[in-house]
Amino acid sequence: MNENAPTTETRVRKAITGDADALTSLLQQFGPEVERSLQINPVWQTMLEPADIMQVTYLEAFLRIGSFDPERSDSFVAWLRRVAQNNLKDAIRGLERQKQPQPRDRIKPPKFEDSLVGLYEMLEAGTSSPSRQVRRQEACSLLESSIRLLPDRYAEVVRRYDLECQPIGDVADALGKSPGAVHMLRARAHDRLREQLGSASGILDTKS
Repeated sequence: MNENAPTTETRVRKAITGDADALTSLLQQFGPEVERSLQINPVWQTMLEPADIMQVTYLEAFLRIGSFDPERSDSFVAWLRRVAQNNLKDAIRGLERQKQPQPRDRIKPPKFEDSLVGLYEMLEAGTSSPSRQVRRQEACSLLESSIRLLPDRYAEVVRRYDLECQPIGDVADALGKSPGAVHMLRARAHDRLREQLGSASGILDTKS
C-alpha cells in the first residue's frame, strides 16, 4: 500500500472543489461495492442491469458532488449508494408506467412548440410556483435553452422521448441502452431541467 496515497477524506474534499481525478478515483474504488449492493427484482432484470444504474449514477456523481457535505454523518460510499438506489427506483417506476396506458404522453403534438408546452406542463406539475403568471412562450423559450445545457445523453432522451414522442424501445435502441436506463436518464434530465429553470428565472419552484 502506498503510504503517500491520499486518504478518502482528502480525495472527497478535493472532489467537492472540482477535482475530477479525485472523484474518478473515489468512483473506481467504491463504485463496484455499490453496484454489488443493488438488488433488482427478477421481473425487471431483462430490461435493467446494475451496470445501467451505475452509468447514470457516475454521471450524477460528477453533477452533484458539489452538494455533498463531508461534515454530515453519511460517508461518500453511503451517498453514492443513495444516488444509485434513487436511480434504481426511478427506472422501475418508469418501467411500471410503461405497462400502463399513457395516451397523453404518446400522442404526438402537431408542432415542436406544442411538444415544449407539454414538457413544460409536465415539469410544472405539483409545484407551487407563480409559473402560470409567466407567458407560455417565454417559459418554453427558457425550457429549450435549458435542454441545450443538459449533458448530451440527458438532452437526447428528452428530445427523442418527450419532444418527438418516440417509443421507449426506439429511444433505447438509438442510445444503445436498456429501457430501464432510458427511464433513469429521463428522470434525471427532468430533475436538471427543473433546477435550471428555477435558478434561471424562478419559473419553477424546486423546493422538495
